Amino acid sequence: MTEPLKVLIIEDDPDIVLGCEQALQLEGIACDSVGSAEAARRRLGPDFAGIVVSDIRLPRCDGLSFMRELMALDPELPVVLITGHGDIAMAVQAMKDGAHDFIQKPFAPEYLVGAVRRALDKRRLVLEVRELRRQLAQRDAIDGQLLGQSASMQRLRALLTGLASSAADVLIQGETGTGKELVARCLHAASPRRQGHFVAINCGGLPDTLFDSEIFGHEAGAYTGAAKKRIGKIEHANGGTLFLDEIESMPLGMQIKLLRVLQERTLERLGSNTLIPIDCRVIAATKTDLLALSDQGGFRSDLYYRLSVATLALPPLRERREDIALLFEHFALQGAARHQRPVPETNAERMRQLMAHHWPGNVRELRNVAERCVLGIEAGSPPFSSPGGTSPAQPLAGTVEAFERALIADALRRHGGSLARSAEALGVAKTTLHDKIRKHGLDQGSA
Repeated sequence: MTEPLKVLIIEDDPDIVLGCEQALQLEGIACDSVGSAEAARRRLGPDFAGIVVSDIRLPRCDGLSFMRELMALDPELPVVLITGHGDIAMAVQAMKDGAHDFIQKPFAPEYLVGAVRRALDKRRLVLEVRELRRQLAQRDAIDGQLLGQSASMQRLRALLTGLASSAADVLIQGETGTGKELVARCLHAASPRRQGHFVAINCGGLPDTLFDSEIFGHEAGAYTGAAKKRIGKIEHANGGTLFLDEIESMPLGMQIKLLRVLQERTLERLGSNTLIPIDCRVIAATKTDLLALSDQGGFRSDLYYRLSVATLALPPLRERREDIALLFEHFALQGAARHQRPVPETNAERMRQLMAHHWPGNVRELRNVAERCVLGIEAGSPPFSSPGGTSPAQPLAGTVEAFERALIADALRRHGGSLARSAEALGVAKTTLHDKIRKHGLDQGSA
């Protein structure tokens, strides 16, 4: 918790309010006050960063009923009640109903400060635990989808975890098949917007004539054939996430409109002059260099800079070969379950071919290869084609290095990072394996 906690005082007696505020402010405790339950409702929510100090008797609402209302809103919100001499029975019942503490009038300032400090300590711990749980849920959502122990994938997962809770628009760059939409979906699933819609549009698959209506929507009669009103994709994504794949294919005229939406967070449907407020996160994806494209006049530079506040670069599979064994095993298990077939054996020759392949289709191609292996039809197709096939040749030294690194990473993963058991499985001395781990930059503890 970096946000300082505050005390909300609910009291209609100005003298008591003044005394409470002075006592707390002298101790450096931030506080604010309202005179009724109605005013307090506008300030309180499930994750209110503070506590409540309330009189047990309030105008048009007794403090006990209001406390029960707060408990329903947030059962862990500490409420300290101020009671009069004749309200002790009510205060005892309030403690049974979940009140944190009560103070009987008249009370000494130090008694109020002590009760408030204890309540603030409890609230701080509750909010810290909630934030840790949210972070853990984000990490689990991301780790469960983006597989791989390579350094590049670990960096990517860390970036995603940091971005998930923010409202920043994101630009994802990566070759075809690297998993750009999967990354976008992970961002959405780990974000506070996960209850909203995830709306995906392939900008390269829409005719220019349909772009305006599809993305921004239209009113009935906006053009010939528009018989009824249509909600556009951006409006449908309100409260959620809009994913624009192949953003480089968006027509320049639509880029201007999208830029205006991103800057003003409003849109107009085609055929309408009414501004509609928009609250959605925009994630764009591209396989091209948008900045170079903008220099050639093919993409608006102002839109590029607006989208690239946060940029994620996805590594191609050939640059993280140590993840191939893990990914192949994962896809093979999925394929076997889907096709009701046995899981194919990963022998040394099959692994050698997987490691030597260039993978122009990246993870998507590897998934297809795993499916073919499950179905028993991999023969004659990359990466299992004959030496005279079309798969790009790889330098021998580089292939051997990548193969060795992948085998070591896989052994460490399978044996929980144990150096001794991994060395035994690989048939090498522990000192040799330790040197190779350092040589390849592998993290033994996180493998």
